[in-house]
Amino acid sequence: MQKLPGRQRSINLPLRRQQFVGRPKVYPKMALCAARVQLMRSSSSSCGAWTRLLQRWSSSSSIHSFNEKEIREKLQAFPGGSIDLLKQESGIAVLTINNPSRMNAFSGSMMVELEDRVSQLESWTDGKGVIVVGAAGTFCSGSDLNAVRAISNPQDGMKMCMLMQNTLTRLLRLPLISVAMVEGKALGGGAELTTACDFRLMAPGGVIQFVHKHMGLVPGWGGAARLVRIVGSQGAIKLLAGARKVDPELGLQIGLVNGVLDGSGGSALQGAEDWLGHYTKGAAPVIQAVKKVVVSGRELPLAEALRAEKEVFGTVWGAPANLQALASKHKHR
Repeated sequence: MQKLPGRQRSINLPLRRQQFVGRPKVYPKMALCAARVQLMRSSSSSCGAWTRLLQRWSSSSSIHSFNEKEIREKLQAFPGGSIDLLKQESGIAVLTINNPSRMNAFSGSMMVELEDRVSQLESWTDGKGVIVVGAAGTFCSGSDLNAVRAISNPQDGMKMCMLMQNTLTRLLRLPLISVAMVEGKALGGGAELTTACDFRLMAPGGVIQFVHKHMGLVPGWGGAARLVRIVGSQGAIKLLAGARKVDPELGLQIGLVNGVLDGSGGSALQGAEDWLGHYTKGAAPVIQAVKKVVVSGRELPLAEALRAEKEVFGTVWGAPANLQALASKHKHR
């Protein structure tokens, strides 16, 4: 069983603007590039590839067009639990699925609240990563059956499905590196939620299981489409048609899980933060730019992805993190 490396300390040196004062001749080309970047930013057309991408994704209608207000009102009639968001100074947020009395199943109000939390993360300029966890030692058991029974008619069921697909798609597209930290069980919709993160970590004893078949269903929150991209079509068929329990060892073997954490509870969360910290070192604009170019490369045709990459590159070239790195010659360290 794979063990994660221990914590590694990093030192992020703040940019000292005064170090460039009085030395205009040292970086004439960089100053010119920076000026060009600012010009590009101020005059960039709204038809740019990345701008179009943001416009297309900024609204939930990017995946499905439906009366979202109507289904939100219906879902809010079934309260219980909460979705808690903690933004930390490290740039790593913790998003907690909190409904322990029902194994952290999503009530109707929690589905609505998840969308609101994702919106908050989309606008977090200082953010670099997010860890999705469940409260009280378990991840998430899917949907609260009380809410499911109340909206069991096909029309409302489809609208709930579309709302959750939109929300989880936006979660995956966040300009933050996302990790699902699975303690206990991630069942049904909870298993689907793990696939909406860039990485999945498991604590010993954790289980991911797509139990939809046992309920006479298939995934409806986008979990099947995302699962195919993670484990391949044959692997997805085995997990969905077999409703197979994925423990940490099997998860590593099939590529669904990226690491196994030592301990549980607070130590597991700390382990997840340490693991994610290896990929969130550095300035937030740079980490977000990395995620943006990966998302565009994954989801856009090549020509449009290349244009988007160029535009994202333009936002960091000549920016403070770039200038500081050039001054300290970080490239060869």
